[in-house]
Amino acid sequence: MTLRAVVIREHGGPEVLRFEEREEPTPGPSQIRVRVRAVGLNHLDLWVRNGVPGHKFPLPIIPGCDVAGVVDALGPGASGVALGDEVVVAPGVSCGRCPACRSGNDALCRSYGILGESQDGGCQELLIVADTGVFPKPPGLDWAQAASIPLAFLTAWHMLTARARLQPGETVVVHAAGSGVSAAAIQIATHLGARVLTTAGTDDKCARGLALGAEEAVNYKEADFAQEVRRWTDGRGVDVVVDHVGADTFAKSIRCLAKGGRYVTCGATSGYELKTDFRLIFFKSLSILGSTMGSGHELATVLSLVCSGRLRPVLDRVFPLDRVADAHRRLASREAFGKVVLTVS
Repeated sequence: MTLRAVVIREHGGPEVLRFEEREEPTPGPSQIRVRVRAVGLNHLDLWVRNGVPGHKFPLPIIPGCDVAGVVDALGPGASGVALGDEVVVAPGVSCGRCPACRSGNDALCRSYGILGESQDGGCQELLIVADTGVFPKPPGLDWAQAASIPLAFLTAWHMLTARARLQPGETVVVHAAGSGVSAAAIQIATHLGARVLTTAGTDDKCARGLALGAEEAVNYKEADFAQEVRRWTDGRGVDVVVDHVGADTFAKSIRCLAKGGRYVTCGATSGYELKTDFRLIFFKSLSILGSTMGSGHELATVLSLVCSGRLRPVLDRVFPLDRVADAHRRLASREAFGKVVLTVS
């Protein structure tokens, strides 16, 4: 038996996304096989496809880390799941044994990786994962909605809770409201009792950011977000900035922070060379925090909040797997609001 998979063999544009036939995999000890129903795309998929200077990806590779599907085979000794279970797959993979993993800091594991980035991911019909690497799919969500949750919500939750230590009543700037991480961060910050100002490049995206719970929204193409933040906070500045834009927003974001403020970032889509006035860092006791993904217990928390209706996935557009190149173009265009998702079977 064979399966269809999207494979990247060399870096480049959407044309390098090729369909290939692969042997049907069999789960090993303590592994399960998931029949993939939907895969959410992330900027990580664009980086894997395009290549990143100074980083070597293990090509050929099957992309995709946000997976929802049905358990259809169990390896020897697999436990905790049953055939037919509808599941969401954890996007991160770690050893599970080192001090970082055992303390709940999976992303600090020396062998930490992400599906579709360090090993084959979910843009295929069948995926093998550890039996500990899946969580029940929230009831009431369709497959595309379920595949919209893992990376974006886990990343945003870890940024705001574990890294920035956001407190009720604090103020937060969330850049780029239309991205999956930012749409999640607006909801999470609001849920935690914070006030949110978000930025976006169109009035429509600003309106949608407000609908997610932001108190203010700034079209950065028409107004200076730093000035708007000063107005919004009566000159005090904000407690936290959530950013993954990078070069285009970093310097102004640092200036937006109040004394003791925290800038937390999980990416740099506009460029990774950053400049600022370092006197602001020590005079104002600011913190610059990096953040990557999160742990299994954090994903479980996020999923429970989705189940209770406190958080909700935000879908932009759904494409069949056959149109994976179009889905990549949609994500790269920056026109999307929320997640771009592929349906597989």
